[in-house]
Amino acid sequence: MTQEQCTHRNNVQSSEKPQVYKVGIYGWRKRCLYFFVLLLMILILVNLALTIWILKVMNFTIDGMGNLRITEKGLKLEGDSEFLQPLYAKEIQSKPGRPLFLQSSRNVSVNIVNSNNQLLTQLVAGSSGFRARGKMLEVKSTTGKLLFSADDQEVVVGAERLRVMGEWFGVSWTAPKGIQILAEAGDIQATCRNELRLESKDGEISLDAHRIRLMRLPEGKASSSSSSSGTRQTVYEVCVCPNGRLFLSQAGTGSTCQISSNVCL
Repeated sequence: MTQEQCTHRNNVQSSEKPQVYKVGIYGWRKRCLYFFVLLLMILILVNLALTIWILKVMNFTIDGMGNLRITEKGLKLEGDSEFLQPLYAKEIQSKPGRPLFLQSSRNVSVNIVNSNNQLLTQLVAGSSGFRARGKMLEVKSTTGKLLFSADDQEVVVGAERLRVMGEWFGVSWTAPKGIQILAEAGDIQATCRNELRLESKDGEISLDAHRIRLMRLPEGKASSSSSSSGTRQTVYEVCVCPNGRLFLSQAGTGSTCQISSNVCL
């Protein structure tokens, strides 16, 4: 190769420009990427706004949510609350000095069960009334004195006085074997306005006491021919009319009931 040819080849190679290769995303791919990034930022902002709104509406704080507060002793609920499912709690109490109000459209039931989920005690307050179920019922005063108790064996009234308000009050005691009224350290007094009747259909009525007093019995008057003159008689005999009425007659050497039977008329 001649010198002129070598010089011409070098000039041709030097006149050519170096080739550059572009690296990256261009054109419609770049525009789509920017669009998705912008859409993702919008979704993030919307999600953040919704989260802040939910926290604001539900009143989320570090202590709880809304009227529900988490304390060291448990949960604290303020205001009106509605429970759609059964509530299980160890203890429910109101604020000091504030009442605890329970309201239901049907009834309020309190059930106490054992470890086998068997019902032991039940308290139901409904539209038809108040019903309690259990082995024993006790009512005590603020000092702890027993006012009323009832179980399968007996019913005890511990109040000093039982007062019934109302125009009419009727008591009916029925038992298959018997009824016993006992006052161990006091009196039994029965008072009525009209009649007090003691009736035994198949048995007898016994009055067993050291002293029996029949007060305000009417006194039969003997005829003038059979009456004795003298001092006033202080000894009487008790007489019974055919209709069962009792009256007094002045005692004599014999029975004077027939002489003084004018009370029976």
